[in-house]
Amino acid sequence: MKKNLIYAVAAILFAGAGAWYGIHTKQTPAPITTTAPAGVSGPVAAMLKETLPNEKGEKEALSKWQGKALLVNFWAPWCNPCVEEMPELSELQKSELGKKIQIIGIGIDSPSNIAEFTQKVKVAYPIYVAGMSGTELARQFGNTQGGLPFTVLIGADGTVKKTYLARLKFDDLKADLATIN
Repeated sequence: MKKNLIYAVAAILFAGAGAWYGIHTKQTPAPITTTAPAGVSGPVAAMLKETLPNEKGEKEALSKWQGKALLVNFWAPWCNPCVEEMPELSELQKSELGKKIQIIGIGIDSPSNIAEFTQKVKVAYPIYVAGMSGTELARQFGNTQGGLPFTVLIGADGTVKKTYLARLKFDDLKADLATIN
């Protein structure tokens, strides 16, 4: 019980910091690009090594997504901007453009909170539960502020094409997706 309280307090602090940063900054984080001449490396490799439970509690290896273009969305049920963009992400996944990219959500909260949330809110893409370790994974992708939502566009070759901190601007995202082959 005490551990859950600590997680809840940490989650609220991260949400507040991310919201403050999103409201008070006008600049977009610089895209992070990596090269993977001999295969996937860096934060993408670290992510693909993970085995995480899905929203039903079933463990899945993220390596199953290797070789596919990905849009990885770090989110939490208590993060309003995260929840607000989920219907648009679902529509994107179901669209023609969504056929060339796989969206996955990595939840930064407890398995029970994410399971409860996904019972109420249906999404058209896989959701995984990373708990607070998801924050560290997002940091490896360049999210030094720890704010949410944080989204990473990864090419099929395993290179990070762009990162987005705060609620997605879908016109910009669609333009970026058009450059993914």
